[in-house]
Amino acid sequence: MKKNGLTITMVIEAQSANYGEGIGNISQLKKMTKGNGETYSYISRQAIRYNIVNQMQCDNTPVEDAGVVQFAPMASISDYPEIDLFGYMKTSSKSEDKKGGQNIRSAVVRLSNAISLEPYKSDLDFLTNIGLAKRKVGLDNAIAQSEIHNSLYVYTITIDLDRIGEDSNDNVSLPRNEKARRVRLLLDTVQFLYRDIKGRRENLSPVFAVGGVYERKNPYFEGRVELSKKGLNIEMVQAVIDSCEDCKNNTVVGCLNGKFSNQEQIKSLEPKTIDQLFDYLKKEVDIYYA
Repeated sequence: MKKNGLTITMVIEAQSANYGEGIGNISQLKKMTKGNGETYSYISRQAIRYNIVNQMQCDNTPVEDAGVVQFAPMASISDYPEIDLFGYMKTSSKSEDKKGGQNIRSAVVRLSNAISLEPYKSDLDFLTNIGLAKRKVGLDNAIAQSEIHNSLYVYTITIDLDRIGEDSNDNVSLPRNEKARRVRLLLDTVQFLYRDIKGRRENLSPVFAVGGVYERKNPYFEGRVELSKKGLNIEMVQAVIDSCEDCKNNTVVGCLNGKFSNQEQIKSLEPKTIDQLFDYLKKEVDIYYA
């Protein structure tokens, strides 16, 4: 079998990186409850996608209002990497020279939500605009509250390398060097990803990552990277690596030295630096498209 499934599961550290709909003067974090009854904050895959395409500088695909905002029917993956990587649904109305209907291309790059590894404990930040209100007599001081959570988060990216640059809807097949360029640019962006929110810039660069280019398009390590009392749960990661020959032969681990309390245990995975891991993945991409 040919290796055409790139997947990487990453641990990042962030603070209060995605808010949902607020209640009154309280800004609420996006949260979910797991089976253990604990509440965890998360960064939605839509938010991560927004930051990726923005920092790749490919968020320029034309859109139109056809009842709902959608990508323009004439937009092609040959000109717009965004819809090459993340897919599209384009609809057109019936006319004399068109049959009308819709074309769908599912995402080639799949993202999971970034879910916190540490439970949310209902911490709140108390906010006022007293600094502005004091500048003029008679101005009222507004008060607001914002949920806050500083945690490690984990999310997964999976890429179907054989579908990059291929669109049967428009009969497009891009040159192999352009396919490789787009995937390398995506990996470079993810390695140094950040997120602007509420006046802060959060560093979303991974502190731990595990993945590779595999024969199966399976996100092997999604839901398999957790914390234990002593740090990162190495036993679970090793169990996944040992689960099949595909994982044993093609998995690479990257880690920021000194971030986890069980750093000595992590050494059993023979980790590279984060930079070395991404260099390895980009070389595998070049080999695939060579």
